[in-house]
Amino acid sequence: MKNIKLKYWTTTLIVLLVIVLSCERELSDDIEIATFPSNGDIYTDAPLGLTDEFFISFDPASGANTEGFGTDDNEAYEGTSSIRIDVPTPSDLNGGYIGGIFKDRGEGRDLTNYDALTFWVKGSTTATIGTVGFGTDFENGVYAVSLENVPLSTDWRKIIIPIPDPSKLVQEKGMFLFSAGTQSTNGVGFTFWMDEMRFEKLGTLGQPRPAILGGQDQVAQANVDTSVPIIGLSQTFNLANGQDVTVSATPSYFDFETSNPFVASVDESGIVTVDGPGVDGDNTAVITATLGGIEASGSLTIQASNIDVISIFSDVFANVPVDNYNGFYEPFQTTLGGAIDENGNNIIDYTLLNFVAIEFYGRDGSDIEPVDATNMTHLHIEFRVNENVDTTDYINMELHNNFTLPNGTLGSYQISGNDLISNGWAEFDIPLSSFAGLTDRDALGMMLFVTDTTISNLSIDNIYFYAEN
Repeated sequence: MKNIKLKYWTTTLIVLLVIVLSCERELSDDIEIATFPSNGDIYTDAPLGLTDEFFISFDPASGANTEGFGTDDNEAYEGTSSIRIDVPTPSDLNGGYIGGIFKDRGEGRDLTNYDALTFWVKGSTTATIGTVGFGTDFENGVYAVSLENVPLSTDWRKIIIPIPDPSKLVQEKGMFLFSAGTQSTNGVGFTFWMDEMRFEKLGTLGQPRPAILGGQDQVAQANVDTSVPIIGLSQTFNLANGQDVTVSATPSYFDFETSNPFVASVDESGIVTVDGPGVDGDNTAVITATLGGIEASGSLTIQASNIDVISIFSDVFANVPVDNYNGFYEPFQTTLGGAIDENGNNIIDYTLLNFVAIEFYGRDGSDIEPVDATNMTHLHIEFRVNENVDTTDYINMELHNNFTLPNGTLGSYQISGNDLISNGWAEFDIPLSSFAGLTDRDALGMMLFVTDTTISNLSIDNIYFYAEN
């Protein structure tokens, strides 16, 4: 953020002036500036530069199993020993998953001369490790990096986790992180081994492609004094074998910037705050970022507004609780899917769609309360048809008030294929008065989408009721 950098450089200039004016002697050429140890090795046949208690498990209260970690003198990629991880079954009394970190318990390491964390791994079966990474130390973890869903083979394979920007890692304590469950084996426990773990200077990582918001250009309305985080942060490199690898990275690797500080600012944690309505009628700010001097794909356009919102599904506003995003109705409904994370952006994704409901009325005795939208004037909703759209296609929407009661009412509104985009997002701001038949909206409890299979693959995002003040 520009104002943060200005403050930093101003402070730095003052400090430099004080030093120059107060020094009577020049620094000797023999003086060496202190740095932290730069050893890149983590584990070969034993932990290197770490204590014997280098593994710290995730909290057992979260279900982490502390019994499955050890070393194995019968399996090794090189040498005589490896790290052995026994992944428990979900019903294991000691915990249903295993994970934790390897921590440098000293002052930390200078890793600026490396470009990747590497290790060799093999499994007892062809399973998947949920997460591996580094930079998490259970203290600050500001430079955490993770690689998801690492496939295992029964032969040894080398895993490469690129460092998004090595210049940041001047004092790193988080040497390694892993988390594994049995999602890929349908609940069957398995074992994997890791060996020759170290930070390396490969020199073969190319084509860096940082991204925010999953690389998407997003637009959001937000009230003054509200905040929204920048999510979906990643860095992609091309490996020597031509394969792309994408890691998730924390905001500290990025430098954020706003195009209009009269509307919105963004701090070093990627938190965007709407500071004002803008000047001269310009209520828009575009948030962008760079990583290592390279512009990241994706942006967030913030439009400062003054609206009351009841959000059903959005990354921008706080959402009200819902029962589900797919209230499956047998035997007639074919629709599959629900809420998913798409490259860091939460959306609702449906396939085999004929009809589907989002429910928020307290289904099956839940404590979910219906929505009182009496004072709301519009429904905002965004659709992406993940196929070609014909002019005869349609989405019939229904809003149900007092859904389970005899005096319940419903209103309907149709969106035609002419207003939708093939494989692209289309936004709609629909007056609630346009939902024919919706005489009351003090207890909205269900939102129904009916396509009768004219549209089979549909994504939905940013569903909220609002009223402009």
